[in-house]
Amino acid sequence: MPKYMLQGSYTAKGLPGLLQVGGSKRRAAAEAAVKSVGASMESLYFTFGEDDIMAIVDAPDAATMAAASLAINASGAVALRTTPLLTAEEIDRATQIKVDYQPPGR
Repeated sequence: MPKYMLQGSYTAKGLPGLLQVGGSKRRAAAEAAVKSVGASMESLYFTFGEDDIMAIVDAPDAATMAAASLAINASGAVALRTTPLLTAEEIDRATQIKVDYQPPGR
């Protein structure tokens, strides 16, 4: 199953909820959300700095992950970014695909 990295920051709307219920309940809510679309959460960490949370999720496909990301972002409680993760073997395959591309100005 493809893997995705989710990075997010709580908004002013979402932070009071985290403070009220704590990290364990928010992790459980995130797990339930991804499970509801047939995905699974490998890990979730709280961070500090630019982001408040980081998770690794296994999802059946990009559309499924997009659906979960859209729903979470639509809540207004978290600003979430989703990044597809590629294995070394996928990059090996990508390097073997020939692309006909002409850079600008050439």
